[in-house]
Amino acid sequence: MENIQHKSIKVNGITMHVAEIGEGPAVLFVHGFPELWYTWRHQMLYISSKGYRAIAPDLRGFGDSEAPPSSTSYTAFHIVGDLVCLLDSLELDKVFLVGHDWGAIISWYLCLFRPDRIKALVNMSVVYNPRNPLVKPVQFMRQTFGDDFYICRFQEIGWEEEFAKVDTKKLLASFYFKRNPSPPMMPKDYAKLFKPDQTTVPCWFTEEDLDYFASKYHATGFAGPFNYYRCFDLNWELCAAWTGSKIIVPVKFIVGDIDITYNFPGIKEYIHGGGFKEWVTGLEQVVVMEGVGHFINQEKPQEINNHIYDFITKF
Repeated sequence: MENIQHKSIKVNGITMHVAEIGEGPAVLFVHGFPELWYTWRHQMLYISSKGYRAIAPDLRGFGDSEAPPSSTSYTAFHIVGDLVCLLDSLELDKVFLVGHDWGAIISWYLCLFRPDRIKALVNMSVVYNPRNPLVKPVQFMRQTFGDDFYICRFQEIGWEEEFAKVDTKKLLASFYFKRNPSPPMMPKDYAKLFKPDQTTVPCWFTEEDLDYFASKYHATGFAGPFNYYRCFDLNWELCAAWTGSKIIVPVKFIVGDIDITYNFPGIKEYIHGGGFKEWVTGLEQVVVMEGVGHFINQEKPQEINNHIYDFITKF
């Protein structure tokens, strides 16, 4: 880990923290929530040892990257813009792309907007959802899951203060180590009712890992990350011109069978029934890992390392 280099780079009007190691063809890793560049530590060390250049930024609003105050500064255009500017700053024309959770969503957008910059994509947990012109995303989620569904709750200003009332380390542990694949619900009095699902650190994580994540989130809070969720409907409006567009870059998709995203209504049918391949025309492989939860690249690092390496070496 001490060989990973850290730098701050001006991109798209903000300062972005970037971790980097290795030389060779570049692999850009895009993290999710509640994560940081650090979620890719295992993959960065492995891929760099195989002759690749591993690059993992803290996305805007996360960790040591700048967090603009306005919620409307976190649209897909802003985040993809940051990443394209990062590639330009590093003088990289095309890269391999790896995403997870929100990083998967942003990676789909990056491949949608700028396929010319991507050699191939390994995406995890969140499938590509084509834009439905008939209903906004948050409205659909309320109809499907109700007002207590976590994404619906995050639309409300003030949830960052609710999260600040809870011990950061225990809060993050309740996310990372969750084994229940049912949709996460958050009642209004969440801070009072909060009970960690699991506080014991599992074998695939360490106290030092948890301390690192907790120290960053305790310092920065959750306002930046929550703004990604608050842009769901705004992204829907801004991306009207891409209605009907498909993902054409080569793709490998990986998900755990007890990941909440795999168990959302209709997702298994979409993945295995042909719908996913219809919209992701470059889809070459789907991997469903048994007994694995949401934070798949941390829970099964060596398996994910192998999946990434085996795929990108084809190009």
